[in-house]
Amino acid sequence: MLVLTRKIGEKIIIGDDISLTILGLFGNHVRLGINAPKAVDIHREEVYVKIQNDNQDPSIQNIAVGQ
Repeated sequence: MLVLTRKIGEKIIIGDDISLTILGLFGNHVRLGINAPKAVDIHREEVYVKIQNDNQDPSIQNIAVGQ
């Protein structure tokens, strides 16, 4: 994992077409601005996990819970 330190207003560039901007710091929260092509899906981790779980084959889910 790459760990970087940035100040408010500074950016991190990923590849040629994605940028993260630090918009603000509020206690232990960071507000990020993300610029990316529309074809790139961007989700918070908990939303991504839910999407992945919802997209699983139902028969696989039943096996996983022992049904």
